[in-house]
Amino acid sequence: MEGIDRSRSTCRLVTVTNELQNRITQKQSMYPPGFSRNVFAEVIGTFLLVFVGSGTAAMNAIDENKVSKLGASLASGFIVTVMIYAIGHISGAHMNPAVSLAFATVSHFPWKQVPFYIAAQLTGAISASYTLRALLEPSKQLGATSPSGSNIQALIIEIVTTFTMVFISTAVATDSKATRELAGVAVGSSVCIASIVAGPISGGSMNPARTLGPAIATSSYKGIWVYMVGPITGALLGAWSYVVIQETNHKQDISTSQSPLSIKLQNDMTGIEL
Repeated sequence: MEGIDRSRSTCRLVTVTNELQNRITQKQSMYPPGFSRNVFAEVIGTFLLVFVGSGTAAMNAIDENKVSKLGASLASGFIVTVMIYAIGHISGAHMNPAVSLAFATVSHFPWKQVPFYIAAQLTGAISASYTLRALLEPSKQLGATSPSGSNIQALIIEIVTTFTMVFISTAVATDSKATRELAGVAVGSSVCIASIVAGPISGGSMNPARTLGPAIATSSYKGIWVYMVGPITGALLGAWSYVVIQETNHKQDISTSQSPLSIKLQNDMTGIEL
């Protein structure tokens, strides 16, 4: 009896140990080693993104001779390009809650990590905005985005421009056939172009954190819902559109990769009875 009890205890111990190992493995897959480093990289990346993007827009509002609207758009695109090369290999350089959500919906990013990334992005954006507030006290807006026309016009332009940016981001981030060495240039250029196009209508945010940071620092929430709904909707549409195209193209590659000879051989083999 003692031997049976010991064997049962041993089996229970092994079972408990295996369960613990499985749980540890699952947690490591959800939160890989160095995950805190990834989160911190998102804080820094979003801080610099908002500091440069909102800062140049604020300086242009103070004096157009210092930074033109074109200069502000170029600065926004360049900072995105630089940060992708700086932290892209660490955190993926999302720097945008809409991007994190979109990547999660297409299974390119774990859902468990999304809240941490969004918290990091908002922290960086708000910190940058209050820093600008201390440096540029005369400016009332601090580069805050708000609709110049109607809310619907701003909403549509935010959806379209964010769609463009995330469509390109999904391509270079998820497709092995894409030239990833030029990812920063591609995404940064899309941000620059979108900012030039959307600037006169919505301010060209394409990023809820980019809008929320200055809005909180200045207590200005005009049309704030536009910059929550628009970028998130555009990001989801952009990510899913590329995934659909990618899957369709993959199926076509498989069908065209079979030569007529290989198809004939397959047909001949299926006709052989063993």
